Amino acid sequence: MKGLKSALAFIFFFAAGIVLGAFISYLAEGSAVDWLAWGKELGVENINIDLYVVRFSFGLMLKCTVAQLITIPIMLIVYAKTCKNL
Repeated sequence: MKGLKSALAFIFFFAAGIVLGAFISYLAEGSAVDWLAWGKELGVENINIDLYVVRFSFGLMLKCTVAQLITIPIMLIVYAKTCKNL
């Protein structure tokens, strides 16, 4: 149970870093700190597989911004400091 709590806390803090960074980059667009919103997309847009009876379509795109690259390590440091005893 100890490992499950630690894993869930890690996932929570990692996701919080991603969401907080995306929110900061959204707010930074068009302002004096718009460099925080700069980022690149990486992934595969569409892969279509047609087997005549069944058709599959897959796609995965990730966008990483400067704000997310800053907030994710900060949240992982917060995780390390707050979840020592889990």
